[in-house]
Formats: sequence, C-alpha cells, structure tokens
Amino acid sequence: MALRIPGGLAASCHKTPERAAWLERLPDVLRNLEHRWSLTLDAPFDDEVSCSYVAAVVRADGTRAVLKIGMPHMESEQEIDGLRFWDGDPTVRLLMADDDLGAMLLERCEPGTVLRALPECEQDAVISGLLRRLWRAPSAQHPFRRLSALTEHWSDETLTYIERWPDTGLVREGLRLFTELPRTGPTEVVLATDLHAGNVLRAERQPWLVIDPKPFVGDPAYDATQHLFNCSARLRSDRDGMMRSFADRLGVDHERVRLWMFARAAAEPRDDWGNGELVALARAIAP
Repeated sequence: MALRIPGGLAASCHKTPERAAWLERLPDVLRNLEHRWSLTLDAPFDDEVSCSYVAAVVRADGTRAVLKIGMPHMESEQEIDGLRFWDGDPTVRLLMADDDLGAMLLERCEPGTVLRALPECEQDAVISGLLRRLWRAPSAQHPFRRLSALTEHWSDETLTYIERWPDTGLVREGLRLFTELPRTGPTEVVLATDLHAGNVLRAERQPWLVIDPKPFVGDPAYDATQHLFNCSARLRSDRDGMMRSFADRLGVDHERVRLWMFARAAAEPRDDWGNGELVALARAIAP
C-alpha cells in the first residue's frame, strides 16, 4: 500500500531538493522504526501538519503513543533536545528518539482536544501560564541556538526576495530590528518560539501539554508573538490593547512585544509578499 502523505507536508517537501529527498526516504524510515521500536502504525494526522510526519501508534505492550519524524527544517532542528530539557513539564514526554533521523516516539495526549477549541480569552490564560513554565534559564552546557540564529536565518531568506517587497522601508526597518532585538533583551531563557493554541492539547497527566516546541535561547518577549498572530481578528480590532494585555499576563515589556510583532509582520520570510494583512499590521504598529 502506498504511504499516504498529508497535503500540507507534501507541499512543504516540494519546496527544496533536500526535503524532497527526505520524503522519498520516509517509507524506509517508517519501516525501520516500526520494526526497531515494535510499533503498529495507524494513519497519519492531517490537521496542522506541515513540517513532520505524525501518526498514532501502538507499542508492543499495548500503550498508545505518537510517532513523529521531522523533515529538514531549521526552526525545529532541536525539538528533541527541547523535549529532553523540559522532560514532560509542560510538554509531551519523549519516550524514545533517534536524533539522526529526527524521529520521536511521544506520549499520546488523551483526549487530545486542541486548545483552539476554547474561546480566545481562555486561550490567553492557558498559553501565558504554559510559557511562564517553559521559560527556564539554560544550563551552562545547553545545546540550544540563540534567537539571533533564527532572525539571521529569516533575514537571509527575506533578502533573497527583495524584488517582491511591498514596502522597502518597512521591510528594512524590520530587518534592522531582527538584528537589534536579540542583542538587547533584558534576560535570556529557553523559548518555545512557536507556542499557539494549535500546539497545545488536552491531556490526562496535566490539563494541557505543549507539542512541537522549537527551542532557542533569547528574549521572552519574543514568545508572545506566535499566539498573538494566531488571534488575527482580535488583533485587528484592538492591536494595542491585546498586545499590552498579553504582555502583562506574561510579565514582559509590552513595548518589546510590539517591536517583535512589527519586525515579524514587516520582515519575516513568507510565500506571499503581497499579504496585505501583514503589511497593514506592520504599518499600524511601526516604531
């Protein structure tokens, strides 16, 4: 039987030769892990899956788990290290891993309801509480990259599409902040960088568990941005109020949150540089 690949993952893999080669190897990798870890695989998950192959599995002892294999992706290269660092508090537990393959056997969240099912005001409370638990000072020997590595990667990609920029001055100011903000944060912690309501699931061990962390070390104000971007309608209706309220929940400087939001809206790489919503947001909150 042919391996079924979720549409979002297939689209992501078609963007680079490295990812296409990874996708071609995936059936052999799955057979290897199924045998080596004594797993029975179910169909892959489709919802919000664009950077990994994720499927429900049953282990030899009958326990349910999740198999996740990440495609080549700069932002998520250290997900396994992050799951080891947080050790199930408040993330899903890492049961087994193959670092070379980017493969993870993960705790299965039951019932697995996505936080997005709740009203956004309730999401605010859950996300802010999880972030404050995730933010920990890294050890002296930590393996994580600095947040500046992510913003430099984004800046390099954005510069390759200079002819598509909708507003050159706006993008250049965003790029300037991508250089400045990581250097000027008041403190540095291990960040999740991609925490939003689609990456939080209802569970039995704890009320909510984080999946898909992308750890970097840097300014905690950055970690407010992903949730805010995912509340787009509310952000459009009350940008300043929402950013200030969420920053207060997190105990971070709302002005730094605003600058990070501007930098991302103005200069983060994207497939559609004609995205008028991001341009409008950047202009509305420009420094």
